[in-house]
Amino acid sequence: MLDILIKNGRYADFDRGALVYGDVGVRDGTIAAVGSVAEDARRVVDAAGKIVTTGFVDIHMHEENFAREGDRYDIALRMLRMGVTTAVAGNCGGQSQSVAEFRNCIERLGGAPCNYLLLAGYNRARRLLAGLGEHERASEAQIDLCAAHLASEIEAGASGISFGVEYDPGIEEEEIIRVIAAQRPGVFASMHYRDEGEAAIASVEEMIRIAKATGARFQISHLSSCAAMGQMEEALRLINRANEENPLLDYDTYPYNAFCTHIGSVTFDGDRFERLKAANAPILIASGAHAGKIVEDRALFDQIRAEKPSPLAVVFEMRENEIGMAVANRECGMVASDGVLMGGLGHPRAAGTFPRILAKYVREENALAMMCALKKMSVAPAGRMNLVKKTRVAPGYDADLVVFDPHAVQDRATFEQPNLPPAGFGAVIVNGRLAIMDDEVVDARAGRFIQSL
Repeated sequence: MLDILIKNGRYADFDRGALVYGDVGVRDGTIAAVGSVAEDARRVVDAAGKIVTTGFVDIHMHEENFAREGDRYDIALRMLRMGVTTAVAGNCGGQSQSVAEFRNCIERLGGAPCNYLLLAGYNRARRLLAGLGEHERASEAQIDLCAAHLASEIEAGASGISFGVEYDPGIEEEEIIRVIAAQRPGVFASMHYRDEGEAAIASVEEMIRIAKATGARFQISHLSSCAAMGQMEEALRLINRANEENPLLDYDTYPYNAFCTHIGSVTFDGDRFERLKAANAPILIASGAHAGKIVEDRALFDQIRAEKPSPLAVVFEMRENEIGMAVANRECGMVASDGVLMGGLGHPRAAGTFPRILAKYVREENALAMMCALKKMSVAPAGRMNLVKKTRVAPGYDADLVVFDPHAVQDRATFEQPNLPPAGFGAVIVNGRLAIMDDEVVDARAGRFIQSL
């Protein structure tokens, strides 16, 4: 007997590049049958008028900080509600806690809303192990110390490494190359660029050089917040050409015209406030005591920056049409949320990224074909992380599945109400267990910590 039978839907056949009518049967955590399935099942999901696809893989998000927030899930629940069955955390060099601590907490809690992979953050190692400040240059001994730590984190279960160069400008290009070279061959590495806006092209060129020099699976993080201020067309031209020569290089992006980060970071140092004000780019405080407030006064801006922990700020600096360019690029590119929360508050991308792609770019604007969108949200990032068993709706593959109504799927989270869950998800299945049914969470512990290299 099957555990779950999904009937009457159209499933995504990525080999044929088409939606195909057929049933999908699930047993013991894997897909047991696809097509005309007559076997009985303990649970039947009617997918009439709906699409069945591989679970979405968010290749760039920021995980639960169990040390700060306690033993509870917040962002992982939002991932689940928008169809994410696997999330890659520890991005931008951050990594909220060690691999062992993170892994042990998930096991202690009896699982997670979605599957979690964790990257080892270089910035975290640089600060905690080497004691380096944001602008300080590292010695060779310090670099080697941090590189060895990242290697030990990979041995403990990390699936790659990450760098947040804009947050620690003292990190040099040769330092990054040296650190990646010290890891196992073909390691996955993601990088938050050095600078954005007018410096975006130089930043993209640096990342292309690093990818070529290291031979790593190199991911340019959240391209939209780097180059959607007038530089996107040239950035995509460079990336597409580099990807053609070196397919190990790729990028991810999110579908919003505002970025989000901690207001206390070096991103806002110097005259950044004045430059943003001159460019008519509002700064919205997204967490903490001033959440929901637009900051227009420099004195208040400095006061909020001094708060501990530093609140999240949302900056409306990017151009909508250039966000669309990054999302709809055909040559390469993936969808990722870059979701980060503090005390349950933050940017709507943490709750709306994936349904927004399906509603805005596929259904409403017809900027992206359905199969292309599904590939960018599932197969491409899964393959990127070597999660081969999560790349097909076919017998023997992992039963991480999403059932959604293409006419009703909708992101509902806004900058005013970033916590609103999406609509249109008939079911989300994680590791063969029904986790979402008719937009409601029915099992928040079906996910687990996994490592993939």
